Amino acid sequence: MFADIVKSCGNFVIKKDVNPSRKRKFFKDVKHYFWEDPFLFKICADQVIRRCVFGKEAHDILMACHDGPTGGHHGANYTARKVFDSGFFWPTIYKDAHELVKNCNSCQRQGKISQRDEMPQNSIQVCEIFDVWGIDFMGPFPSSKGNKYILVAVDYLSKWVGNDSIPHNDARLCQIFESSFARFGTPGAL
Repeated sequence: MFADIVKSCGNFVIKKDVNPSRKRKFFKDVKHYFWEDPFLFKICADQVIRRCVFGKEAHDILMACHDGPTGGHHGANYTARKVFDSGFFWPTIYKDAHELVKNCNSCQRQGKISQRDEMPQNSIQVCEIFDVWGIDFMGPFPSSKGNKYILVAVDYLSKWVGNDSIPHNDARLCQIFESSFARFGTPGAL
């Protein structure tokens, strides 16, 4: 398209052999460009003004965004986005970025992480301290001071451990829970 543009005395003119539909498209597209000597700028769809570049300069910018100090050998779309973020534009940026990544030796050796290589996403459970308890009741053991059973309670979040020795494994065990609940509050889960 821009091969049809000829700069003449600071004004753009269209060659006479251009068909009418291309001519209409040109005048529609030219609204997004402005010339500030010596550079051409484009107002892109995101309303950011970017400097238009071509040839070796475009290639050097693409190389710097791909494998320069701030590069990282990322994919073609990310590399093109870095060029846009740097304030440059040319019409074939995505095609050039894909070609560069395709021909980059380092990128081809590295490969791409597929979905099967990713770790599964597990949701994080939100709980407060002393909200979830784990309880173990063990025994009977040989009698020690009349106690044969051990009750161990562990808070899942803080890992606080509480234990008690008990002489019987009957309903009197509930009294121990009542004293713990009075101290820490009613748990959300046991």
